[in-house]
Amino acid sequence: MDVGSENFRVDLQGVVDLLSHHLYSSPRVYLRELLQNAVDAVTARRNVDPAAPGRIDLVVDGQRLSISDTGIGLRPDEVRELLATIGRSSKRDEIGFARTEFLGQFGIGLLSAFMVADEIEVITRPADGPTTRWNGTADGRYTIGEAPDRDAIGTTVTLQARRGAEQWFKTATVIELVKLFGALLPLEISVNGERVTDGVAPWEGNGRADLVGYAQDHLGFTPFDVIPLNNPAAGLTGVAFVLPFAANPAERATHRVYLKRMLLAEGVEGLLPDWAFFVRAVIDTSELRPTASREALFDDGNLEATREALGEQLRGWMVRLGSTDPQKLDRFLGIHQLGVKALALHDDEMLRLVYRWLRFETNHGRMTAAELQERKGEIRYVATIEEFRQLAAVASAQDLTIVNAGYTYDAELLSRLPDVVPDLVTTRFDPTELSTSFDGLDPQTELELRPFVQLAQEALDSVGCEVVVRAFDPASLSAIYLVDRSAQFASELRATRERTDALWSEVLGALDTHDDSRPQLVLNHRSPLVRRMAALADPELAKLAVEGLYGHALMLGYHPIGPADSALVNRSFLGLLDQAVPTSEDPTR
Repeated sequence: MDVGSENFRVDLQGVVDLLSHHLYSSPRVYLRELLQNAVDAVTARRNVDPAAPGRIDLVVDGQRLSISDTGIGLRPDEVRELLATIGRSSKRDEIGFARTEFLGQFGIGLLSAFMVADEIEVITRPADGPTTRWNGTADGRYTIGEAPDRDAIGTTVTLQARRGAEQWFKTATVIELVKLFGALLPLEISVNGERVTDGVAPWEGNGRADLVGYAQDHLGFTPFDVIPLNNPAAGLTGVAFVLPFAANPAERATHRVYLKRMLLAEGVEGLLPDWAFFVRAVIDTSELRPTASREALFDDGNLEATREALGEQLRGWMVRLGSTDPQKLDRFLGIHQLGVKALALHDDEMLRLVYRWLRFETNHGRMTAAELQERKGEIRYVATIEEFRQLAAVASAQDLTIVNAGYTYDAELLSRLPDVVPDLVTTRFDPTELSTSFDGLDPQTELELRPFVQLAQEALDSVGCEVVVRAFDPASLSAIYLVDRSAQFASELRATRERTDALWSEVLGALDTHDDSRPQLVLNHRSPLVRRMAALADPELAKLAVEGLYGHALMLGYHPIGPADSALVNRSFLGLLDQAVPTSEDPTR
């Protein structure tokens, strides 16, 4: 049995449904496609005759829309090839319609008009042929025939509104869409006889004032600054507007992208590096590829190279600010420090900028790393905000400067700074180092306090805390709770083992280093309260006072309170309350 070959049949209604529900985000793109076809026709004619007029006229009345161009026009065989064959691009190339956009190559741009119209009429006249009429309907039928000669070379496309799609044929809507998609096209475009575009890109205006006005009108904010963007390899020009407010780094920045001066989309992602979430770009490109819907950029090697090049220009702007306008850079960092930090983690030049200009929180005020190195030589930091709260006041009293590196990226940046700054040393501060800066007691005082210290130790043995007495400032601070990292890890590990089943308890037991170091409650002998506690004659009252001071030190230092700590603090509170309230006669007797 012979097997013959047959051509595929295309269900035009199915294709239109695919376009409207799965490819395009909105029927409004029908006007973009009509404009793009008209622009292509004008461009093709000007390639042959540079002096040819470049004009696109739209006429709309709420039910019908026609768009006329002064382009190259089509011969009857070209009409059949281009308008009646879906997916063939070779003939487009032969007559000068070749372009890199996917939809243009595959010849389905005109089909988008069927999303809003049941019938499309095309009347076209080339310079060397008769006028031809093509009529297509949404059910897949079309006719081709001669039409009365039109005076001018070019093409007119007329749409009849589909029922329910009349809103796309309102004059105000058409004008709005023409301005949206075709504002930068270097052609004269009119609607009902009135020109509605000037063909000028915002970066081609008279200066910064025009760019600021554009951002206010189209993006909704007054930019902190405007950065020119340029990448010849991608045929790209444009600007980046620096946001005047902090942006959420978790949200991907979106940008307005024009492709050969036709709007591609207002919310294109991936044009700039992820760290550049503090800018919004408006650009035009001739070489980057769009996706099939022509509403996003195809993420290929060309886009990746462009992203890197534009990121380099943004980085260069920040570096230049450091040398030309330090005050402005300081204001910028106050708004967008998170983005700069993210970049500095991977970029040595930005890390040097962070060293010179970015201010870190310390217990002596906000300072740059350069100022810290100049004042102290070595930079000491703690890795969590809670740890900073625990130590800041006491460290200040001992004239120790510590940096709060608990904010996003700060600890990583401080640990990396010595890689780019000669002679800089940064170390993570261990809380137990504070005790080495405290003053010891004279031997006689230590001897006198020994019974009290022993009593206090007995009170806190149940929570695994060591009691020591030192003298330090400020005197108003009666006690401080100190725990080194190894002791903290061991404590958390053992607490977790107690809450897990036997299998996991055994696994965690293998990680236990059996570190015998314990947290310390350091009592301040300069505190009048501590000295009065040491002089108490009642041992039980002294224990209750120590337990109460232990709970106060935990809360003052933002330390977590476990079940054993909570029970001890509760016992102390009730015991002290019982001591404070006199016992009265039982009224029932």
